[in-house]
Amino acid sequence: MKLKAPATLKQIAALAGVHTSTVSRALDPEKRHLVAEDVAQRVAELARSLAYRPNRVATTLKTGRSRLIGVLLPDIANPVFAPILSGIAEALATDGYAPIVVDAGNDASRQFAFVENLLVQRVEGLILATVSSEDDVVAHCVRRGLPVVLVNRSEFRNRVSSVVSDDERGMLIAVDHLTSLGHRQIGHIAGPRNTSTGVLRKEGFAKAMARHGLKGPTEEAERFTRDCGLAPARALIRKAKRLTAVVAANDLLALGVLDALHEMNLRCPDDISVVGHNDMPLVDLISPPLTTVRIEHRAMGREAAGLLLKELGARKTASSRLVLEPQLIVRGSTKAIAAVATAGRQPSRV
Repeated sequence: MKLKAPATLKQIAALAGVHTSTVSRALDPEKRHLVAEDVAQRVAELARSLAYRPNRVATTLKTGRSRLIGVLLPDIANPVFAPILSGIAEALATDGYAPIVVDAGNDASRQFAFVENLLVQRVEGLILATVSSEDDVVAHCVRRGLPVVLVNRSEFRNRVSSVVSDDERGMLIAVDHLTSLGHRQIGHIAGPRNTSTGVLRKEGFAKAMARHGLKGPTEEAERFTRDCGLAPARALIRKAKRLTAVVAANDLLALGVLDALHEMNLRCPDDISVVGHNDMPLVDLISPPLTTVRIEHRAMGREAAGLLLKELGARKTASSRLVLEPQLIVRGSTKAIAAVATAGRQPSRV
């Protein structure tokens, strides 16, 4: 079957009764204000009805601008990134930009290769969710003069703008919740030490415990994955014999903790309460539903794209850091220590 050819600016202009240049301006978010509103609306409706799609290659050659933004993720399978991407795409679309999404992993050399490939495609900026605490990819982008905004993670040198959650506050509300339930023996599964989220949440946990006159044991995971949460959880539970609660640095690590509890014939929350971090999709459907620190990831994505668009428009060089407030979501994976104590069961931790 022969495919129908896409509509052209000339065809839309003929149907609208205007010049082709008028159609071009009406469909360009930056020039729409130059066209009478009724004409712009008529052109836009015709473009939608004819399923018109702009020729990005031709536009780039003509204007020198691709209106493309590269988005690098460390793990596209992580459910946290779906709402972040949704927020990014929503904000970019309002200004006529489109994202190119790359699953760049955690290997710096691979990330470098993807950045170079995106530059060949003439992206106008980057949104990075891949950064480490001291990130060479960020340094490379700064040297190339490429506008960059970080999302979810930040680097410690603050060379570029970022949108993150208040990691310290997130740990504080998690620990406060557990201590309000009577828990005192609380452990932490930390994220990788080369990420801001791993370091800041670990520090936040220690500070929150100290505020209550407590000190909790910590084990570190190599990556923010369910599999990488299992071994540290085993070690934590075996070392801390009287442990009654665990705060994990993200929800996937919390799932690893639940796997360890099941493997060791322990129950959550009857033997050990568990708190995650992120409130990623579907954690309310696991058994037990996960108590976690909610981060507004969609808003995070929108804000990151908004910052980048401002930089593209103003070509400003000063970086800014936007910190979003987290919220505790209490579900079934935590319970009062009194209830734990009366459960009448001594956990086996060998």
